[in-house]
Amino acid sequence: MGFEEMWAALLPVGRDDATGGYHRFAWTAPELECRAWFLDEARRRDLAVEHDANGNMFAWWFPEDGTRDGAVLTGSHLDSVPGGGAYDGPLGIVSAFAAIDGLRERGLRPARPIGIGAFAEEEGARFGVACLGSRLLCGAIDPARARALTDGGGRTFAEVMHNAGLDPEAIGPDDDLLGRIGCYIELHVEQGRALEQPVGIAGSIVPHGRWRFGFTGEGNHAGTTALADRRDPMLPFARMVIAAREAAERNGTVATVGKVDVVPGGVNAIASSVTAWLDARGPAGDAVRRTVREIDEAARVAARPHRVGVDLAEESYTESVGFDRALRDRVGATLGGPPVLPTGAGHDAGVLSARVPAAMLFVRNPTGVSHAPAEFAEPADCLAGVEALTAVLDDLARG
Repeated sequence: MGFEEMWAALLPVGRDDATGGYHRFAWTAPELECRAWFLDEARRRDLAVEHDANGNMFAWWFPEDGTRDGAVLTGSHLDSVPGGGAYDGPLGIVSAFAAIDGLRERGLRPARPIGIGAFAEEEGARFGVACLGSRLLCGAIDPARARALTDGGGRTFAEVMHNAGLDPEAIGPDDDLLGRIGCYIELHVEQGRALEQPVGIAGSIVPHGRWRFGFTGEGNHAGTTALADRRDPMLPFARMVIAAREAAERNGTVATVGKVDVVPGGVNAIASSVTAWLDARGPAGDAVRRTVREIDEAARVAARPHRVGVDLAEESYTESVGFDRALRDRVGATLGGPPVLPTGAGHDAGVLSARVPAAMLFVRNPTGVSHAPAEFAEPADCLAGVEALTAVLDDLARG
């Protein structure tokens, strides 16, 4: 089955017919269907399937001599943000299977294992922590904290893992698995409009993180409560949203409030609490931290006259990631010197880079839109990405 056929098979899974957006949250029915698709494609190629304790899946093509070490791993993720695009994540996995097909057509007999990884909860759309599967694998998050994470329905990560047939007590770093990986190459759709050629290479990932603001007031009747008597958390929350834009402009960063939970959520009721999630990113870590501090200060100042409590919790943060220079240069030489560009988007490759040499390939996105239905890559550019990945794996797997 070629790239086009695999892509067509995966495309309808989890798509909202009304909006065209995707809803593939970790261990929900659409994402489980994507996992089943992954396993079917692996078995169709007689690849050895491996599941780690953290919900990540791997498909391995081992050399004829049975070598298990020094593996060249590629892949991405299958989950999506709410209403996301088709390409973010799945493009890397479909391309990986197509690349293995291409290598076999070339008659390659790899000296090193070639693997395809599908990492769990990369977007953090269900449990709030991005790259959760790769963070657990690499020891970048405490397992006890991960087990206690909850989704929007109050279900814990531990409960969901248990219901999926996994042991939540077994999650955490897997040094044996990481020790078998010689390098990781992730192909991904470019999530902006900086790439003018079909394929490029990631140079670095800028610092980025997520923070949760909680505003606690007093629920009351919208029509009978005088303005002077109100403890309305929506007011300091509104100031916090404006402060995010202002602080980002001052510090040369970007800051986004894209998720809000209002309790009780009634049209005719003053809210008792508001929870809002802030995403902040920028070219330097101190600028990102300063942005968050300024937003927090503005929220607290706005909350005082309304007698509203404010609390702030950091859910995840990743400093600047510079990919392995030697590996990046080797990939670039193999591909004839494609452009190298930084990215403001986080990836499993960034997490894995702390433990194994990692690099990324980008496929051009003419819309410049990502995390939305308009996310797109031309079929010809997707095939160019497959060819690039095939060439890179061919070079790396020979020794």
